[in-house]
Amino acid sequence: MAGHSQFKNIMHRKGKQDAVRSKLFGKLAKEITVAAKMGLPDPNMNPRLRMAVLAARAENMPKDNIERAIKKATGGEADNFEEIRYEGRGPGGVMLIVEALTDNRNRTSAAVRSYFTKAGGELGATGSATFQFDRIGEITYPASAGDGDTVMEAAIEAGAEDVASDENGHTILCAFTDLSDVSKMLEAKLGAPASAKIIWKPQNNVLVDEEKAQSVMKLLDNLDNDDDVQNVFSNFEVSDEVMAKLTA
Repeated sequence: MAGHSQFKNIMHRKGKQDAVRSKLFGKLAKEITVAAKMGLPDPNMNPRLRMAVLAARAENMPKDNIERAIKKATGGEADNFEEIRYEGRGPGGVMLIVEALTDNRNRTSAAVRSYFTKAGGELGATGSATFQFDRIGEITYPASAGDGDTVMEAAIEAGAEDVASDENGHTILCAFTDLSDVSKMLEAKLGAPASAKIIWKPQNNVLVDEEKAQSVMKLLDNLDNDDDVQNVFSNFEVSDEVMAKLTA
């Protein structure tokens, strides 16, 4: 396990569940509203909205919250949000990609820059980090969706590019442009996925020591806590020994 998902697991073990969930729901609702405003308010006719709703359901966001976020867009109540992507280098040479939705570019840019600076990192130009990542679609299913062969067969028929299965579940990768179509075909065979989203997958991970890992985690924590930041991707990795110390 590497990158931001590793950090997320550490934070989940440490608690803060109510506050984390409330903030997460707010970010999910923002994405749903933006997606509904940019296209049709019907998830079946709007691929981005469909992905946003799937992400919300995967986090057990109440149906009322989802419907309210869609109605906010159709009712003309939604703010005008701008999509911005930041790229930068963190402690230990770790590279990060930060995706934001904001109604104030100056506020968000200043905040993100300050997080990097405080961590001893720096923001870079567009393309300074993304060339070390692949933008792909990721669909996940619990282990109960079927055995590895069943999921593999369904994934191949759906046009996926890769499948990884273990005792914890199944991860299916596809071209990000095919995510909506592939997830629909998989849903017809395997049921609703646990998640379906576009991610930045690191081509190689950067192994950091305990000190640098703590700094990276603080940076990720600050980014996660910013209401304008929607997603953060990184290529940091720690050894099992360091992981044990960080989660002790």
